[in-house]
Amino acid sequence: MCTKCDYTIHSHHHHFGWDNSIEPAGRIAPGTTVEFECVDSSGGQLTAKSTAADIATLSFDKINPVTGPIFVDGAEPGDALKITIEEFKPSGFGWTANIPGFGLLADDFKDPALNIWSYDKGSMEPALFGKNARVPLKAFAGTIGNALAEPGLHSVVPPRRVGGNLDIRDLSAGTVLYLPVEVAGALFSVGDTHAAQGDGEVCGTAIESPMNAVLTFELEKQANLAMPRFTTPGPVTRHLDAKGYEVTTGVGADLMAGAKAAVSQMVDLLAGRYNIAPVEAYMLCSVCGDLRISEIVDMPNWVVSFYFPRCVFE
Repeated sequence: MCTKCDYTIHSHHHHFGWDNSIEPAGRIAPGTTVEFECVDSSGGQLTAKSTAADIATLSFDKINPVTGPIFVDGAEPGDALKITIEEFKPSGFGWTANIPGFGLLADDFKDPALNIWSYDKGSMEPALFGKNARVPLKAFAGTIGNALAEPGLHSVVPPRRVGGNLDIRDLSAGTVLYLPVEVAGALFSVGDTHAAQGDGEVCGTAIESPMNAVLTFELEKQANLAMPRFTTPGPVTRHLDAKGYEVTTGVGADLMAGAKAAVSQMVDLLAGRYNIAPVEAYMLCSVCGDLRISEIVDMPNWVVSFYFPRCVFE
């Protein structure tokens, strides 16, 4: 456990969806540091012994659990919850899946696929994928947010103005995140922890991995944020930049179509060059490749690029 933490919120204090009527798992003062035990996004349904056949039996009622909520004393609507991400404590186990009907290229990849990861939780050295690929790791929480003002249960799947399933890989150790507060106490929860992910999470899953998150909470009174914002402690891609990138593009009048084209071409490139199955290339793109909007002003066509780090295979 965290020796510098004031509290630990255990994994059995998890919930599915956002609901401001959920009883808080704890109450803290600003300045408090809390360690959260986070369950993986399958809710423990996938294990180190799972196979692709197990994807068909997943209960989607148990997907994306978040640990919490916690009540922060003094937090009121209009404030911002300031969260300093102190550290993550990875488990060494993870999984990446192609789930039929889910992901950017769902129309192209209709069969389930699963990769089980085993990585060194101490060194966080690049993790082996297949025989030749090694994926650099960078732990972060995919889902991190406050409760909504609207009553009732709201799905945890879509990201929201108060945070939630943001899947921003740069919400890693050292980053300071600011979230709008819409209800008294903020009612903050966190989960969906990842050992690595590319920008876009294109197949719909990253290296989904249970781990603990250590966070410090403060308040910015009457910040009146419309959406989340954050500050990083330094460069964000050093774990990927060493040997450059292969880049494919999608050009056209629709950003979603351009994103699909850029990723599809990268899948074809990786599958052909490294003699791996297209679905394996697709999952690799999800855990370490980055979608970028390269140009959005030269109408009527826009440019989307997909960057894949060469260090994975070299």
